[in-house]
Amino acid sequence: MKKFFLINLSVLTFTFVYSQEVSDALRYSQDNLNGTARFRALSGAFGALGGDLSSINVNPAGSAVFNNNQFGSTISNFSTKNNSNYFGTTTSECDSTFDLNQAGMVFVFKNQNTKSEWKKFSLALNYENANNFDNSTFSYGTNPNNSIDQYFLYYANQNGGVSVSNLQLQPGETISSLYGFLGSNYGFGTQQAFLGYQAYIIDPASNYNEISNRNYVSLVPNGGNYYQENYFTSDGYNGKLNFNFATQYKDFLYLGVNLNSHFTDYSQYTSFYERNNQVSNEIRINRLQFDNRLYTYGNGFSFQVGAIAKVTKEFRLGLAYESPTWYTLNDELSQSVVGIRSSTSGELSPDIVDPRVTMIYDRYKIQTPDKITGSLAYVFGNQGLISFDVAYKNYSNITLSPTNQFRNFNTTISNTLTNTAEFRVGAEKKIKQLSLRAGYRFEESPYKDTKTMGDLIGYSGGLGYNFGNTKVDLSYSHSKRNYQQQFFSQGFIDGASIEAITNNFSLTFLFEL
Repeated sequence: MKKFFLINLSVLTFTFVYSQEVSDALRYSQDNLNGTARFRALSGAFGALGGDLSSINVNPAGSAVFNNNQFGSTISNFSTKNNSNYFGTTTSECDSTFDLNQAGMVFVFKNQNTKSEWKKFSLALNYENANNFDNSTFSYGTNPNNSIDQYFLYYANQNGGVSVSNLQLQPGETISSLYGFLGSNYGFGTQQAFLGYQAYIIDPASNYNEISNRNYVSLVPNGGNYYQENYFTSDGYNGKLNFNFATQYKDFLYLGVNLNSHFTDYSQYTSFYERNNQVSNEIRINRLQFDNRLYTYGNGFSFQVGAIAKVTKEFRLGLAYESPTWYTLNDELSQSVVGIRSSTSGELSPDIVDPRVTMIYDRYKIQTPDKITGSLAYVFGNQGLISFDVAYKNYSNITLSPTNQFRNFNTTISNTLTNTAEFRVGAEKKIKQLSLRAGYRFEESPYKDTKTMGDLIGYSGGLGYNFGNTKVDLSYSHSKRNYQQQFFSQGFIDGASIEAITNNFSLTFLFEL
């Protein structure tokens, strides 16, 4: 027997966790190519070069390469275009944002003791928008086989089935109070069954038995050919603040360490719409819309160590290690569903199930994979340079905790994701005060099944001008990656094929102090 209680507040705290997806974990484990315009123009191939504020993010020894104090900031225009294909219907959605992408400073302290083999040390502080979450997709088409009813049926029928008495309103209960009660006492899955039941998307089977057969069936007509739309939009950022210390030993070795503070703010809204044109004597669902709003925020910590060696005057080697990032995150979720039923007698009034409750879940932790980067570069005096980086990261090591709550999900991550390699190459040609730059980037898919997400390929270019104590750099970068956007993680797992194209323009101003 359920306890009756009223909920007057629109915000509730839940001990159960939100139903995570692999893409949620990847969101905080992948970085975009961000930073100064020079860094982006060379596709981030700075592990053996240093001397750039964003190079600290690759190899913390890079700040000791500076000869003078420097301050710099970067403004960027970040645009994305998502081409969607859902059962043969193609659409495009574009987004563009403009913001302060990077700001930092480095202070160089030269050793006045000429007999010391430690030539100088440096202190640096640098902020970067490590990942821009502004994005949107719109997909629509006619699904020949599957309806979203499978999503609600999955949760209603799992673990022996949900008791129908838990899904029915009793005297004195409201949609809000019962939705909140189920979340606090039974968890996310029972809430999904409740939404489907109250919107008349699912119903107990004719042979339903509370003791031995808690089985649910769909009230969506059979026969396929369901017209479906899915709109997805997100915004936010993943910021990273470097506290850097580095030093130069003799004329050939640079050593450095970063202590990194991470902070994230992510909002996501999805709206799924379905319609069928099947009409019968029985009352059945004709149209429905299911909306979800997710807000995630939190902070994290990581560290980096690195070294750069001048093997010769021209040839340099770099090696850097980045620890996992240990995030503490919070999820807030609100949902609503509307179902419209009809028969040959006509259409009924909409069944609106809007609890107007924001679920605040217990904090949880994500440990992202660590990363190792090897680099080499050749510097042609004052004429130019060429640089190459290769980085390795094992995404199957992503771990969520408390482990007793995420044990199955962590197993899914281990079975779904894999280790990757990222290759970056950049070149620069100097013509007096003018610098011409270009770069290439290739990143393997983090998924074992590359159909889920393909490899990333990117190109970049740019130029810079040195006015003496002031430098101005401009860059353009382009990347493309294909992936499958699964609308829901359980039951109804159909989705669209997305071609994601990003274009970025960055402008950096540097001042030597």
